[in-house]
Order: sequence, then C-alpha cells, then structure tokens
Amino acid sequence: MSTIVGMLQKLTAEFVGTAFLLAGVVGSGIMAENLTDDVGLQLLQNTLATAGVLLALILALGAASGAHFNPAVTLAERAFGGIDTPTAAGYIVAQIAGGIVGVMAANIMFDLPAVEWATKDRSSINLVFAEGVATVGLLLVIFGVVRSGRSDMAAFSVSGYIAGAYYFTSSTSFANPAVTIARTFSDTFAGIEPASAPGFIGAQLVATVVAVALIKTIYPKSERPNPK
Repeated sequence: MSTIVGMLQKLTAEFVGTAFLLAGVVGSGIMAENLTDDVGLQLLQNTLATAGVLLALILALGAASGAHFNPAVTLAERAFGGIDTPTAAGYIVAQIAGGIVGVMAANIMFDLPAVEWATKDRSSINLVFAEGVATVGLLLVIFGVVRSGRSDMAAFSVSGYIAGAYYFTSSTSFANPAVTIARTFSDTFAGIEPASAPGFIGAQLVATVVAVALIKTIYPKSERPNPK
C-alpha cells in the first residue's frame, strides 16, 4: 500500500507541476500579446513569467517527485538508473497529460476555446537544430549541477538556463517533448502547429541521448542523481 501511495504522490506531482508550467508558459504568452504589440517585449514577459513559475514549481514539488516535468529529463534519469522503467513510463504519461490540461486551462482563463490548434509554423531546420541544442544544454545543467554536489542550486540553475535559452536559441527553447505536445493545443504566442511538433520532439529525443553520453563523460564517477 505504501508503494502505491508513494507512486500516486510522484505522479500527481508530475501532473500538477507540468500543468502549472504550461499554464505559465501559454498564459503569460497570451497576456503578453494582450499587453503590447512589441514582439521583443512579449518574449521578455513570457521569459520572465516562465522562469519564475518554473523556479517556484521545482522548489515546491522537487521533494515529491524530483520535479522532472519533462520526458527528456525522465528518460535521462532512467538511463542513469535513478528510476525504474514503470516509474519512468508513469512520469511521462503524467507529464504529457498535465501539460495538455495546463494549456487548456490557460486558454479558458483568457476566454479562448479550451482547444484551439496552433497554426504557428516552426518546421524549419534551424529551429529543429536549436531544439537539440537547447535540450542538450538543459540536461547538462540539471545533471551537472546535481552530480557536482550542488543539488541545492538546481532550481535556480534550471530556471536561469531556461530564461537564457529563450533568447540564445532561435526556437525559444521548448527543450521538452511534453511542452511541445501541449503547445499544439493553443493558437497563441507560445503555440506550435501540430505538423511542426514531430521535428521538435525528434530533436529533443536525439539530444537526450547525446546529453546522457556527455554527462557520463564529464562526471563518470559521480553518484547518480536520486530524485524522490
């Protein structure tokens, strides 16, 4: 019974955390569009809101599930042996479902249809490549900080990286398959058309493999991360 309760706790944390993360990403994008026509200012507002929400969520839910909120993080953690396959599968399902619910909530909060398929084309090769770069960097930051013994700084490092990556990547750093899927459900500033999503997800998954290899090379003797 305790095992079942513990798993429910973890899956709930991943579902809720990813839902609020996507509500933050999409909701702040919609708010930014409502506040100004300046695209640069819209991106700044979206960036600050996303980084702030992510920081708060990691601090609030990290003790419950490890605060992955990202299938790429979960797959990397599985590759390092930190979680087993059933747990990883459960995390990924919870993340995708939570992300979709979060986007729908953001749409409803701003008086939009709960589901409004995105029409923003993000299919160009440079954007797909940028997603690979963004994902490798994100995983290096997460696991590098933990393996270097600075896990207390993980929340700040991850939110800081995402804030920076919004600007140094042409794709604005989705770096997360669950985020990519969820953002197809909103035809707003943060959206991505469904036809563009497979390219992003493919790049993110390839980048996960690359990141795992790099982390093992840089920290070959470090203790594995141990998410709750």
